[in-house]
Amino acid sequence: MSSLAPGAGPSGPLRGLRILDLATLLAGPLASTLLADLGAEVVKIELPDGRDALRALPPHKQGVPLWWKVSNRNKRGITLDVRKAQGRALFLRLLSEFDVLVENFRTGTMDGWDLGREALFAAKPTLTILRVTGFGQTGPDRQKPGFARVFEAMSGYTYLNGFPDGPPLNAGFPLADSVAGLFGALGIVAAAYRRLRHPDAPGEEIDLSATEAIFRTLDFLAIEYDQLGVVRERLGNMSAYSAPSNIYRTRDGKWVSMAVSSQSMFEHLCDAMERPELLRDARFADNPARVANRGALDLLVAAWIAARDLTQVVEILTRHEVTFSPVYSIRDVFEDPHFRARGMIETVVDRELGPVKMQCVVPRFATAPGSIHATGPELGQDNDEIYGALGLDATALEALRAKGVI
Repeated sequence: MSSLAPGAGPSGPLRGLRILDLATLLAGPLASTLLADLGAEVVKIELPDGRDALRALPPHKQGVPLWWKVSNRNKRGITLDVRKAQGRALFLRLLSEFDVLVENFRTGTMDGWDLGREALFAAKPTLTILRVTGFGQTGPDRQKPGFARVFEAMSGYTYLNGFPDGPPLNAGFPLADSVAGLFGALGIVAAAYRRLRHPDAPGEEIDLSATEAIFRTLDFLAIEYDQLGVVRERLGNMSAYSAPSNIYRTRDGKWVSMAVSSQSMFEHLCDAMERPELLRDARFADNPARVANRGALDLLVAAWIAARDLTQVVEILTRHEVTFSPVYSIRDVFEDPHFRARGMIETVVDRELGPVKMQCVVPRFATAPGSIHATGPELGQDNDEIYGALGLDATALEALRAKGVI
């Protein structure tokens, strides 16, 4: 472990990987957080004034940003203004002790601070740099600003959401940022594997576009348009590739989501509905036929569910092993016995709030499990320890504070 690591440090399969997180908001920080969950040592850098926009986004409790506590968990936090000459010098000293740098400024921003690739690789020749932007490091939109909803709209994702007779709908959560964070974590791990196999290889820059990340998840969209000329339109809650698949209302006003994506599952559903004749109906003979006739089939399933309360639907579909779920609110997630048995929601002690609950580490390793050992840090909470490890005493730190460097 680095000399900057406190005590035993984090546990998990990535223990020993050191990441300096200079990113703001969601995608970049999520990439390093996911790796911190699995044991990487991550130090989060913020400006001394604490202007990271995520601290200002709701929800808050008594002024404490709750989102921050999860998105930046398992990190230590320092303040540093890398735009100032002394801050730049201190940053490069820090960087020499880390394997990875994560940043998400507009393309070229760090060059303007005299922190371009040459300066970064001079400080750490084997460094991996994850650069997260909306549109990438090249191309005419490389400096265009944006947030998740913009990336989702440009990728084609938003166009698919909504009902045929209504407008496109935004997701209720910045999905593009989360997807980009996952790709960022994957990129860092891939670079670390290459470094393990080729320790003398030069440093690496990873160009991650959030728009490209969410577009990549729309697997069949591009090849369908290329080969068939199809512009896929909105289908509401129906599926583009299987039927029946929808969200159905029960007699008591609850909601059930169902996805029947295989022939055997359709057979289970017909048994559950006591409608064996549907298996002999040519319109529903196989999945392509069911997709072509999804409207007629959907009316039959909707009517069957609408005639029953949720408890009846759950009992019957569970007994016949049909793939479905009630549509859960977060309260339902907290109360679900399977999730409780799995420990999907963990309790973590926060310095400001005391015990708080948040999602568990994903995925779970059997022999080298990750863990949640801290919530997102308070502003500059680890300045003294981390800068002290670089040889700065209390007098030097106070001078830097007075100048707004830390």
